[in-house]
Amino acid sequence: MKVKVERAERIKNLPPYLFASIDKMKQEAIKKGIDIINLGIGDPDIPTPPNIVKRLQEAVNNEKYHQYPSYEGLLIFRQAVADWYKKRFNVTLNPEDEVLTLIGSKEGIGHFPLAYINSGDIALVPSPAYPVYNAGTLFAGGQSYIMPLKRENNFLPDLDAIPADIAKKAKLMFINYPNNPTSAIAEKDFYKRVIDFALRNNIIIAHDAAYSEIYFDNYKPMSFLEVDGAKEVGIEFHSLSKTYNMTGWRIGFAVGSKEIISALGKVKSNLDSGVFEVVQEAGIEALTCDQSIVADIRKVYQERRDVLAAGLKSIGIEFEIPKATFYVWLRTPKGFTSADYTAHLLNKAGLVTTPGNGFGEDGEGYVRIALTVKKERMLEAIERMKRL
Repeated sequence: MKVKVERAERIKNLPPYLFASIDKMKQEAIKKGIDIINLGIGDPDIPTPPNIVKRLQEAVNNEKYHQYPSYEGLLIFRQAVADWYKKRFNVTLNPEDEVLTLIGSKEGIGHFPLAYINSGDIALVPSPAYPVYNAGTLFAGGQSYIMPLKRENNFLPDLDAIPADIAKKAKLMFINYPNNPTSAIAEKDFYKRVIDFALRNNIIIAHDAAYSEIYFDNYKPMSFLEVDGAKEVGIEFHSLSKTYNMTGWRIGFAVGSKEIISALGKVKSNLDSGVFEVVQEAGIEALTCDQSIVADIRKVYQERRDVLAAGLKSIGIEFEIPKATFYVWLRTPKGFTSADYTAHLLNKAGLVTTPGNGFGEDGEGYVRIALTVKKERMLEAIERMKRL
């Protein structure tokens, strides 16, 4: 005999986590003996730079780091973040109250709605989008009002299409540029319009900038906080995961309005015990060392992007060459849905990709490919697609 307790509505209403489903499909294919090329989850295959690893190895011997960390993060780490922001974006931040250490940006984004969303409250969420924006809203008891990202709008939300009554009720808006999954970019004019929209409707802007350092062709993404008024209306989430190949290390940060940072900090202090300070030491090394290590990483991704782009063009698949992120967002061939084409590529070619509709219904008709395999495997993937 065992207990049977009904799951909470927030769990029952939550869609299956996209990347967990993809991993299950991959494992089933491997069991069948298929040689898998994983172009699905955006997990860098390049190791963390050795100087960062060395800093962690040295720090772990410091006994003061063996106790509970501070909730907001080491001040020396937050100072490193502020210094990096000043150098990279010319944005001035007070490390004491405008920077917060996160257990990766996913954790911060997921917890953020708990600071502001009550039952029934509205968050403006893009589609297609990183699934955590919607999941965090649902966990907080809120409702997601979907902002479709359309190709004809360069995958930017149409702010004018948001009904006035929804805009007045909404508390949060999530945006993400360079964008996952579409690889779209945003410029200053867009951020100005977002800030004006936020001020008119009393909405907090949460900008996910996890891919700001993965860019190509001399294009350099800007920070939302570079625009006048941004710090008054919003918060920006960053991760060391993609920039420094530190996905497993679980460290990121949020910056922006001290009132908004404080609200997120209050949630976190009640739910987690902070980031292992040894990892924060490694984060300091990442942010303060010679950034040529990041330039080297970008060169690898650009080479892979160029190889993939040439291959997709030769096959006749429709896509936009990305200026940033390590994703390519391609149109499914005629007659295929996103799920159909993903299954076709896996079962017939051993290629793991991500169906666009897994990022929201507005992703239907697209598939995302990640540039996280070596060039040789990318060339092999193209040859397999050609044979189809």
